This record gives sequence, C-alpha cells and structure tokens, in this order.
Amino acid sequence: MRLIDYFQKGLARGADRPAFLDDYVTLTYGEVDQMARGLASALHASGFSDGARMAVFSPNDPRAFACIIGIFYAGGVWIPCNARNTVAVNAHFLGMTGCEVLFFHGSLAREAAELQAATPSLRLLVCIDGDGGGSAVSLGDFLGRGDGTLPEVPDDPDRIATIFPTGGTTGLSKGAPWTHRTWEALISAYWHCLPSAKPPIHLVAGPMTHAAGGLALMMMPGGATNVVLPRADPLAIMQAIERHRITHLYLPPTVLYMMLAHPEVRSYDYSSLKYFVVAAAPVAPEKFREAMEVFGPVMCQSFGQAEAPMFLTFLSTEDLLAAEADPRLYASCGRPTLNVRVEIMDEDGNILPPGQRGEIVAKGTLVFPGYFGNPEATAAASAHGWHHTGDVGYRDEQGFIYIVDRKKDMIVTGGFNVFSAEVEQVLLSHPAVRDCAVIGVPDAKWGEAIKAVIELKPQAQVDPQELITLVKRELGGVHAPKSVDIWDELPRSGNGKVLKREIRDTFWSGRERAV
Repeated sequence: MRLIDYFQKGLARGADRPAFLDDYVTLTYGEVDQMARGLASALHASGFSDGARMAVFSPNDPRAFACIIGIFYAGGVWIPCNARNTVAVNAHFLGMTGCEVLFFHGSLAREAAELQAATPSLRLLVCIDGDGGGSAVSLGDFLGRGDGTLPEVPDDPDRIATIFPTGGTTGLSKGAPWTHRTWEALISAYWHCLPSAKPPIHLVAGPMTHAAGGLALMMMPGGATNVVLPRADPLAIMQAIERHRITHLYLPPTVLYMMLAHPEVRSYDYSSLKYFVVAAAPVAPEKFREAMEVFGPVMCQSFGQAEAPMFLTFLSTEDLLAAEADPRLYASCGRPTLNVRVEIMDEDGNILPPGQRGEIVAKGTLVFPGYFGNPEATAAASAHGWHHTGDVGYRDEQGFIYIVDRKKDMIVTGGFNVFSAEVEQVLLSHPAVRDCAVIGVPDAKWGEAIKAVIELKPQAQVDPQELITLVKRELGGVHAPKSVDIWDELPRSGNGKVLKREIRDTFWSGRERAV
C-alpha cells in the first residue's frame, strides 16, 4: 500500500465529510483531494522529481495538512519542520535531508526566508496562506502552474515516504526514514489497538510534526475528522472535547498533568471520548489512575520512537481496568503490538528472561530501515540484529514491558527529546563555566525538567538566570534549563570524566523509576 492510498480510502467514505477544521477553515475530504492533486500537478510541472524531499513549516493548520497529502500525491518525501524550533535547528535538518521545497505559513515568513538563506538545497518556497514575500510564491499562484497531470507513484513498499527527526527539537537530530512498509505496519498497529466502527473525531492538540500529526494520517482510511488546535492549551482541549464530541485524543504526559491540575477539569463533558492515548514519555502511575477517574475508562498508553514509531507496545484501557488485581500495570507501557517483536537484551546480545533488566530491543516491519545517510549510526543501533531503543526495562511473566531508565543520554521533557550534550556545549561557552552536567530531574509538570549543574572557574561568579537565557537564545526554550545548581566540584572518574550518573542519582534516589 502507498501512503496516499490510505487517504483515498477515507475519501471514498464521503467527499463531503470534514477532514481538517479549525476555528477559521474547514476542508472536506473532497476539498483536500482537489487541493492536494493540484499541488502535486504543480510540483510535477515545476520539475521536482519523484522522491524529492519537501517540508511543511507551519503551526497546526488544516491547509498545512492538505499540503502533506499533496506531497504524497506527488510521490515526494514529507520532511516535518517544527515551527517551535529555532531556525538553526530546522536548517540543520532540512540541509541534512536535502530538502528542496518548503511550504510555509505566513506567520513564519521571516523564519522561512532565513531557512532558505541557510539551506542551499531549498529551491522553492510556497506560502500556504498569503504571498509570503521575497522569492516565495503564494499557494494560489503555485497551483496555477499545474496542468492536471499527476505523476504515477510506484507501489513500492520500500520507498521512503517521510523522514522524521530523531531528537524532536534537537539540532543534532538524525533522520529516521519511514518507508511505505513502515507506515503500513504503523497504520495496521493503530487500527488493531484502537478499533473504531465509526469515523473518529480526532483532536490534533500537539504539534502536527509529531505524534498528533502522525495519528491524523493513521486515521485517514477511517474517514476521520481532525479538529485542529493551534497549541496544546489545557482549557482549549477540554472545551474542544465537549464542543466537537471528540472521540480520539493523544497527549504527552506533561499536558495531561496540566489538565488534571486545571481548576475546571471536572467541569466539562468527556463522555464522547473513546480513546485518550498518552505517549512520548512514561506516565506517572498515580496520574494515570487520576485520569481514568476524570476522563473515564478511555485511557491507554503506547511506546515508540522515531526509529520504531508510536506502537512498539500498547497498554489498553482493558489492561488498566484489570489493574485493580495487579496495580503494577499502571507503570507498564504495555505489550508488543501486532507487527513487532520486543525483547530485553543484555550488553552481550543475550535475550533476558522475565524480571531481568536490560535494553529494550525490537525487530519487525514497524522498525525503520536505518538512519538517513548515516550507515555508522544504523550499524550501532542494529547490533546483534535488533534495533536498540536506548531504553532500559524489563518484561513481566504476562509479557508487559516496564521502562525503568534511559540508556541514552537524553532528557524527555514535555514530550520533547533533548540531548544534554548540546545544552552542555552552550553552557561551556560561557566564560565563567569550568565544567557542567545537564540532566533530567523529576518534575510534576514536565515529567523531567532540565537541570544544569555547574562548576565555575576559580573566583568566577554568574547569575543562574544568565545561563538559562543563554541556552534559550542559542537553542530555544525547550532546551533551556528550568534550574541551575552551582557545585564547588563535580564528581569525576579516575580519568577525569564527569560522573553524570552520580549527579543524576542525587535527584532520583528513592524512586522506582529513573525516567
């Protein structure tokens, strides 16, 4: 199956059915189809060859989704470009993937122009909601370049359909290509885990470049209506569930926690909800229990990553309802899904029995084919013939997987991945800093909050807020530490390496999980 075939299945359920809508724009399946076909024809007429990489740079917007469908009609490769990233971070990823076309929202015109200047491979900029200025062309004018001719997209399961960044908002992201085979496994896993006889009404609250956008594409064959919010505001989400009778919703744990803490959380009608999926980071078991009470028996959880997207494992509502007999299940991320094998492996490549801790590894059609243009990283992540997730966990006797730590030096904060080395490099650029360690510490709102532990140069002084501002300016707000501690001396090994584990243990001691 080609990815565009799934959209056409949704179209066949009714061209007049709303596909994407917000407070300003409603696009039916028929209107999306017409717009996407016109866009694909214009791309074809403009000489962009089959397989060209094309990015959509926009806040959540129905027209941005239509552009993604157009890329699939053209046989192109969608490159997600997060509007929350800095220009430098996005330019790095667009350049690494060789992106040639950028569809952008008018509110990001200045950033789009900067991306064009910083990315030599970008040859075409199209503004989806205005003229864009500069060398950009408006979407209306661009559609006029087509003559109705569409390229024939081969039905090849190993063709790349999308390339996702592995680090979410990190400038050193690797590219994780998803082939049509990957998407087929993902969509199959989705409908197996979350079956629905009626077309879903899905709330897109998180960034469309991440899981919320991916889920919208997974729901295409069911004729889903996607209600698009500009951002994940807790009150707006609660209001939208009641107003639009939302049936399907995904959120990272941090937004779930914000909703549970909101004074009006129990003031709205959530009876339409069928599935409330929590993913992107482990969920605090006590918060999961509270969510089942507030939102009803609709909570579920999935575990995945860019290299094996979204549904490596799944913890269903039925599993949670059975948790009264086994409360540990609230700490589980579920059991392996239909098209993947998940095991626990030791450092020597041995599969471990239930109860023993090791790295979570996987294989199957859901696992990506390897990092884009990076065979060395692919080989490292594929040792012993399995994909290595970088997460440490164990399996119980019933096959449920539990994540207990993170092997990779990465922090998951608010559903976004931040690699500490990047933040450390910025902090080390400050003249007062001798050495530093950046870690994730437990936080009720963010899941993990970024903390910088600093060792200053002799006689040096610095205002912690100055360091936070430095990181925010260089890397963006997601990377900025929420707190800075200054220690007289950082713990080190015999060869002088900072012992980050010792620092981390200071803040995680007494907890069962270290993520």
